[in-house]
Amino acid sequence: MKLRALIHAAEEGGYWAEVPALRGCITEGDTWDEVILNLQEAIAGWLAVADECLDGKDSSEVVEITV
Repeated sequence: MKLRALIHAAEEGGYWAEVPALRGCITEGDTWDEVILNLQEAIAGWLAVADECLDGKDSSEVVEITV
């Protein structure tokens, strides 16, 4: 899966990042490498929680679409 993320320089140093397609999916890191790693973890966590919220509550199906 590919998602676009916006990485911003933080005023106090380091970086913070957001994933516009996943409302509320944000993270931070002291270095570029750290913020990228934290983004991967934040996205995985966001998707896991979303999957749990849908599990068994309706007849919808989760599918992955590559664009």
